[in-house]
Amino acid sequence: MEQPALIIVDVQNDFCPGGALAVPEGDQIIPIIQALAEDFHRQDRPIITTQDNHPPHHVSFAERGGPWPPHCVQGTPGFALHPALKLPAHAVCLKGEDPDQDAYSGFEGLVEGVDGSREPLASFLHRLSVDTVYVAGLATDYCVRATVLDALNAGFHTVVLKDAIRGVDVHPGDSERALEEMAGRGAAIR
Repeated sequence: MEQPALIIVDVQNDFCPGGALAVPEGDQIIPIIQALAEDFHRQDRPIITTQDNHPPHHVSFAERGGPWPPHCVQGTPGFALHPALKLPAHAVCLKGEDPDQDAYSGFEGLVEGVDGSREPLASFLHRLSVDTVYVAGLATDYCVRATVLDALNAGFHTVVLKDAIRGVDVHPGDSERALEEMAGRGAAIR
């Protein structure tokens, strides 16, 4: 039997107001995501969080020529999920662990099993007979976009939950352009 899954992208302290790389109004989506997660949990459907898990001196950091300040560094408070997000049982997909490789998409990460095993997100979802993914989180124009495009490339029906995402908009309109690109590639925008 095929089923949907909820992917919550990078709702981490460093991406919320007050964090090292804050998404404007990033914390305002938390109540919406909370309600979605509770609904998925009630229906016994998979919930996955993705989290940047960068080592110090990651290639994406400005000190190494990347575009961003240090953020979501392993073992720091900025790495943790926002404390207002009280999720039921969920799987965790860590990405960006290689100091020399960027990783915006959750599909570039590994899901940690309770037994300590790790597997790619696509394999994890296929093993659970997931056919549709609902995507929420931060940031629309970077990690949400990359995760959605990779989900489509992996053959998943993909739904972007527009009220449950926020963007950085380094350049005005980046988030709208990202939504147009995702829709143009086949994602449903709801």
